[in-house]
Amino acid sequence: MKLPIFLLLLLLSLITQTSLSKVTISVTPTTLQKSGDTVTISWSNVDSPSKLDWLGLYSPPDSPHDHFIGYKFLSSSPSWQSGSGSISLPITNLRSNYSFRIFHWTESEINPKRHDHDHNPLPGTAHFLAESDVVGFESGHGPEQIHLAYTDDEDEMRVMFVVGDGEERSVKWGERDGEWSHVSGARVVRYEREDMCDAPANGSIGWRDPGWIHDGVMKDLKKGVRYYYQVGSDSKGWSTTRSFVSRNGDSDETIAFLFGDMGTSTPYATFIRTQDESISTMKWILRDIEAIGDKHAFVSHIGDISYARGYSWLWDHFFTQVEPVASKVPYHVCIGNHEYDWPLQPWKPDWANAVYGTDGGGECGVPYSLKFNMPGNSSDSTGTRAPATRNLYYSFDTGAVHFVYISTETNFVAGSSQYNFIKQDLESVDRSKTPFVVVQGHRPMYTTSNENRDAPMRNKMLEHLEPLFTKYNVTLALWGHVHRYERFCPVNNFICGSTWKGFPVHAVIGMAGQDWQPIWEPRSDHPNDPIFPQPARSMFRGGEFGYTKLVATKEKLTLTYVGNHDGKMHDMVEFLASGEVLSGDDSISVDAGARIGVVDSTFSWYVKGASVLVLGAFVGYILGYASHSRKQNGNKASWTPVKSEDI
Repeated sequence: MKLPIFLLLLLLSLITQTSLSKVTISVTPTTLQKSGDTVTISWSNVDSPSKLDWLGLYSPPDSPHDHFIGYKFLSSSPSWQSGSGSISLPITNLRSNYSFRIFHWTESEINPKRHDHDHNPLPGTAHFLAESDVVGFESGHGPEQIHLAYTDDEDEMRVMFVVGDGEERSVKWGERDGEWSHVSGARVVRYEREDMCDAPANGSIGWRDPGWIHDGVMKDLKKGVRYYYQVGSDSKGWSTTRSFVSRNGDSDETIAFLFGDMGTSTPYATFIRTQDESISTMKWILRDIEAIGDKHAFVSHIGDISYARGYSWLWDHFFTQVEPVASKVPYHVCIGNHEYDWPLQPWKPDWANAVYGTDGGGECGVPYSLKFNMPGNSSDSTGTRAPATRNLYYSFDTGAVHFVYISTETNFVAGSSQYNFIKQDLESVDRSKTPFVVVQGHRPMYTTSNENRDAPMRNKMLEHLEPLFTKYNVTLALWGHVHRYERFCPVNNFICGSTWKGFPVHAVIGMAGQDWQPIWEPRSDHPNDPIFPQPARSMFRGGEFGYTKLVATKEKLTLTYVGNHDGKMHDMVEFLASGEVLSGDDSISVDAGARIGVVDSTFSWYVKGASVLVLGAFVGYILGYASHSRKQNGNKASWTPVKSEDI
């Protein structure tokens, strides 16, 4: 007996629906304690699996299919071809629950117009297969994203943290763990979606609840003493105990870890590039902090902080990642283009049209201004309902060094408030107390790469700021923005000075995580890439990810460049209080022709060694580039990730 055609179609439909309904997804555990805890997502019965089938992360769980936090291809699981598998992921607390969804996707459905930051197609959501149960975080475990900072008073330490509500929180501290001799309330601030100035920051894809930012100050601290502290409340829970060593104004010793352009890493792919090398940077700095024991130190991150660029949850990833360091030592910052730049920013003179763009992702400095609270009271109106941009320029002393932070994103030319601050600050330095002066800002005054877009900016810095640096004998000027390390001779107006006095050494230290690493030699497969010759004023260039470490007393300041691939020193420069500058093991002397001469004939071996290091860094970069393009995301099928210049 033959069945009518409509019955056959109905039966086929039921079979298909039954087949689809067999796809299962589970997640364990469903309750987590803190950011960074791991969940395992398992699935089974995926029919005819494609290597582009993918797992999406959603927070909050009711987000539309295309508003995922991130994604992983199921093919990253070894057993994916069987239709079953599992993926384990550490999860960051976004103060909202998560869910996980599985989608089927094939190469024929790739939409080249919908792509990520590296021009790879974003996965399609047309074929939804299954959704997990909700995953959440336990309450009562206290605040997260804890980070310290100096205030304007040497006997204080600021602590900031994030929670999911605006209820009152406090900080309690003492000289012994559990013996809290002091307690102080924390003020609370928050920003809203309407405070963002552009997409994606104010769009439903990029915006997420930022939580409530609490800010407490520990006061009346003794000099050079280790203090223990907790933040939170009795009703909502306290953090685990953290500790720090207070500043000691009587000590001339200074220890700092300095870098720019670090960003954060995510265990999944998302709409924009994230920075895997940031993990190594934090790992080695944490090693160094633990090695110095009860000595005081601080971190200096000079712009391009999280690279969130309007995707709110990346700020949460960043603070979770740096918390092991930032809860032990003060974490200081200055503003970069990826925190601030947007088309309608208040200060954008004609010469800066090619300089300032949309790099801030519509954040217009708001998360940066509220999530950090640096010394001083510098600010600049946004011209919108958004709060004023803060943490622009400030200074402080620690040990034998006077540190100055400036903003390359807001007005710095003669007559501006910032220019007046820099001038007054430099002329008031007590060189008997702090014989060394270090200035830091994001975009470099000197660099031998990226010679086009930022050229007008550098010209204005040379015109307005360099005369101040030379007049007031700045020791060292540190910059980010270019994602590599480069150190110059004592220089003024592109000429190496005959003596150090009055001629700062400039160094670019933007190599802490962002993975667009320019090179200086031509490549056969990239004939149109620019080639950046190394002039005599450039003493050392390295493409290795890493950071710098500064150690100073009143007699000597030493800056070392540490590579992430081995945790060892790759370059060093020393400044003596007498004014002499030592490079590596050799003292530098400079003649009137600005050609570098060397006191010791062993310099030729130093150059050879530096060349080997540069070649090694280049080879390491190529290998790292290939590794990063595969990342943890699993098989990306037939397309090739393309990395464009992104500074």
